[in-house]
Amino acid sequence: MNKRVVITGLGICAPNGVSIPEFEESLRSGKSGITFHPQLKDLNFSCQIGGKPEISEAKKSEYFTPLQLRGLNSSGIVYGVISGTDAWKDAGLEISEKDSPDWDSGIIFGTGILGVDKFREAIHLIDAGKTRRLGSTSVIQTMASGISAYLGGILGCGNQVTTNSSACTTGTEALLMGYERIKAGKATRMLVGSCSDHGPYVWGGFDAMRILPGNYNEDPESASRPMSAGASGFVPGSGAGALVLEDLESALERGAKIYAEVLGGEVNSGGQRGEGSMTAANNEAVQRCITGALINSNISASDVDVINGHLTATSKDSVEIENWVKALDLKNDFPYINSLKGMTGHCLSASGSIECVASVLEIAKGFVFPNINCEAVHPEILALIPEERVPRKMIEKPISILAKASFGFGDVNAVVIFKKYG
Repeated sequence: MNKRVVITGLGICAPNGVSIPEFEESLRSGKSGITFHPQLKDLNFSCQIGGKPEISEAKKSEYFTPLQLRGLNSSGIVYGVISGTDAWKDAGLEISEKDSPDWDSGIIFGTGILGVDKFREAIHLIDAGKTRRLGSTSVIQTMASGISAYLGGILGCGNQVTTNSSACTTGTEALLMGYERIKAGKATRMLVGSCSDHGPYVWGGFDAMRILPGNYNEDPESASRPMSAGASGFVPGSGAGALVLEDLESALERGAKIYAEVLGGEVNSGGQRGEGSMTAANNEAVQRCITGALINSNISASDVDVINGHLTATSKDSVEIENWVKALDLKNDFPYINSLKGMTGHCLSASGSIECVASVLEIAKGFVFPNINCEAVHPEILALIPEERVPRKMIEKPISILAKASFGFGDVNAVVIFKKYG
C-alpha cells in the first residue's frame, strides 16, 4: 500500500485564536496571545506571563455534557476536545450516534503531561483521607491517554485510538504517525493533534531553569522574540491543534475540501550523544531529520518555499538556522522561515500541532505569516541567511512546499513536508 494522504479538517485552541477564522486573522495580522498572569506573580515566578486560550463556560458546554463537565479540571482535555471536535466537523464528518463504531477512523492525539490541576486536587483529597470525594473522572483526566479516550468516545472511532508523548515534538510526531497508518492502508482517516495544560504547575519547572524571560512582565506581547537580537528566552504557552488526515481516494469520493497534502517526513533522535543532551539537540541528528524528510517526500531542498521552524526565542535559534543551512545546502536561495512562537509562546506538547495548523493555513491560503518582535534579526542568523528570508510583515505568496519542524527535550526531532494539493 502507498496511499496518498491529504488534510481535510482543521481545529485550533491557541492563545491567539480558538477558531480557524480567528486564528488565521491573528496569523495574518501578527496578533499576540501572550498575557500577564497575576497568579504567577502571587507565586513569585520570575516570568509572570504566558499564552493561554480563552475558553468560556458557555463554549465548554457546546462540547461537553453536563455530566462530563462535573469535576472537569484538565485544561488540556478541554483544549484537545474542542480542537479535535472542530477539526472533525470542519472535515464534513458526522458525529454518529450509532451503536457500531467507525472502524475506518482513528485518533492519535498526544500530550506531555495531562491533568496537573486534577492531580493536585486529588493529592489534597487523598492526604486528607477523603479518597471517595475524588469522583469518577479523576483517572481519565489524569491518565496520559485521557485526551484520546475522550475524543474516541465523542467521535465513535473504532480504528487505532492512542496518545503519543515526545515533549515539544509530540504534535508533529502524532501527525506523521497518523500519516503512516493511512499510507499503509490501515485506516481511511486519522484525527491527529496534541494538547498541553496551562498554569504554574506545568510552567514552574521552566521558570526554575531560568530559560523564561523575566523582564517583560509589564509588556507581555513583546516578550517572545524568535530569531531576534533581543531574544531572552521562551514564553510558556498552552492549547491544542488538530488535523484530520484522510486517504485521498476517500476525500475525493465524498467531495471533501482539501487543505494540503502530506508528502512525508522523518522522526529521529540524537541519542543524547555528542552535543546532544536531555535539553539540547544533537545537530547531526537534526540535519539528518531534515534531509530524511526530503528524501522520504521525494523532493529536493530547492523545492522548499517556506520553513516553519521550531525556533523558541533562545540562544539556540541561530544553531537551528545553521542546521537548516547545512541540511538544505542552499547558499543563495534559502526559503522564507518563520516561527509562530512570537505570537503564542512555546505551547510545549501542543506546539507541533498548533504550528502544523498554522503551516497548513499558509499553504491553503497562500501567505507567509510575519515574525513579530523581530525588529533586529540576530547577527549570528544574518551571517547565515539573507535578512529578507526572515519576513517581519505578512507576505501574500503562493506556497507549493512547506517544511515544518519540531525539536524536543530528550533530543528528539520531527520534520513533516506539506504540499499544496492540486
